[in-house]
Amino acid sequence: MSSLPSVMPRLERDEPRSDRIDRLEWAAGTCINAYGVRVGVRFNQPRLLDLLEPHLPPGWTPAESPVVDRLFSLWVDPSKDEPRRPSRLYAGPSRRVRTRDLNQLFVVLESEIRQSVAAEARERIFVHAGVVGWRGRAILVPGRSRSGKTTLVAELVKAGAEYYSDEFAVLDRDGLVHPFPKPLSVRGEGGCDLHAQRQTAEDLGGVCGRDPLNVGLVVLAEYRQGASWQPRRLSAGQAVLEMLGHTVPARLRPEDSLVALGHAVEGASVLAGERGEAQELASRLLTQIEEPEQSSRPRTGKRGM
Repeated sequence: MSSLPSVMPRLERDEPRSDRIDRLEWAAGTCINAYGVRVGVRFNQPRLLDLLEPHLPPGWTPAESPVVDRLFSLWVDPSKDEPRRPSRLYAGPSRRVRTRDLNQLFVVLESEIRQSVAAEARERIFVHAGVVGWRGRAILVPGRSRSGKTTLVAELVKAGAEYYSDEFAVLDRDGLVHPFPKPLSVRGEGGCDLHAQRQTAEDLGGVCGRDPLNVGLVVLAEYRQGASWQPRRLSAGQAVLEMLGHTVPARLRPEDSLVALGHAVEGASVLAGERGEAQELASRLLTQIEEPEQSSRPRTGKRGM
């Protein structure tokens, strides 16, 4: 049985074009709070509620109020006839996916909820980045989807770093990084999201970090087969500009984003460049963060380390 409260959610304000969806028969629902964002999910079949909990974002808490900021609706064909009609997921009035694959439905729902929380959290700034902790400081790997963040984070965890996230660096106003330890999503051959393998830090022989950390190293590393890691060093100002492109609420809350990013990179080493295989780079990065004095010296001469 699910530990989620049974509450039929409703939006604080009605959204246009939602009447058609609201008229469907919704049999079960629940409400949660994640980073101050109120999220509701409703289903046309009560059994689906029992499948939801593993797909909720880290740090969620149950909410008893039915009033939510974001409402998701998951409809599955109740008939037993084959072939069944495709299932549907709605975010507010907008359909996000239409599929006969129930697993895909929940994968998309999980992603949609996390993105909503990342965009609307008021007390945190979410940056698309992998994060690990090493000897009391954080290593951030900002990057867009499919840039190799998860692969590099996994290798860092295997090498002994604490796992914080493979998707978001969650910053407070002072620039401290907080854990967001969702299972790592290791894509299958060809980069398939649907069949991505979910792995925990423990599956990799590691542990999850619990305490907020100062940033010691920011690594802007794009994977290219056969590349040699010869990074250039960025200033704090350059780092903030680079990271703004990966900051979810940058347009909605530009001032808060700039403050958090500025504090985060203050005193950190920032390296940018193309990388080859993640396993080779992981050990070099752990060594890099162990040498803060050497890392902070201006680099001279030819490009490279």
